[in-house]
Amino acid sequence: MAVLWEKKCGGTHYQVRTAGRTHRLYTDGVFHSAFNPRQPVTGDIWDLLALPAFLFSPGQVRRVLLLGVGGGAVIRQLQHFCGAIEVVGVERDPMHLYIAERFFKAAGAGVLLQQDDARTWIKDYSGPPFDLVIDDLFGADKGEPVRAVEADAAWFRVLLRRVSAGGTLAINFGDGAEFERCGYFSDARIRNCFRSAFKTTLPKNENLVGVFARKVVSASRLRRNLLATPEFATALRNKKLCYRIRALI
Repeated sequence: MAVLWEKKCGGTHYQVRTAGRTHRLYTDGVFHSAFNPRQPVTGDIWDLLALPAFLFSPGQVRRVLLLGVGGGAVIRQLQHFCGAIEVVGVERDPMHLYIAERFFKAAGAGVLLQQDDARTWIKDYSGPPFDLVIDDLFGADKGEPVRAVEADAAWFRVLLRRVSAGGTLAINFGDGAEFERCGYFSDARIRNCFRSAFKTTLPKNENLVGVFARKVVSASRLRRNLLATPEFATALRNKKLCYRIRALI
């Protein structure tokens, strides 16, 4: 793996590394993003964050909010698979936004990148809600990725205010224990806001993604939509994408 670019800024070490045509972002040694434009299915956690868009019929997800841009892998996937959608990406680290634009090309028509603390931005936001809200807010502690905001009931309520009436919330969790402590399980009022909920995992990842939908959706529809998409169908057939999904309701 070659180092394409690196910089130390404010005590933080940023690197963009390449492996073939894949670009990878590392911040203080923590792996934040990977994307190859010729192979948009990554086989990693970013796939799980993009999959909720496929729970619906094509065209139903038009506006997406991404909290925690990193290098922008999820934005690139949504652009590739979902076409002309609007994506708002909120990222606290200005260097991550620079890297996302320069090296991952996560910009262009329909994409608005905002440099701000996600907690402040989402509380102050006064525009229309989003069909899909993705929470990928991670920092680092002693070289290990950790959630930047605890996904407790209070945070769920903040996020829900930005999810449309038929929309979906996807949250990246560091592990199963963190997932089981989240606001969905601790507060019945939060659970009652959703008509479908899932736990999605990959065999090689400790991380998992909770998917919480305000209308009835199904794992079988997700599978059909993925199989109807050539790159996902190939990834499933070749076992590059070995996602697992378990209904919580």
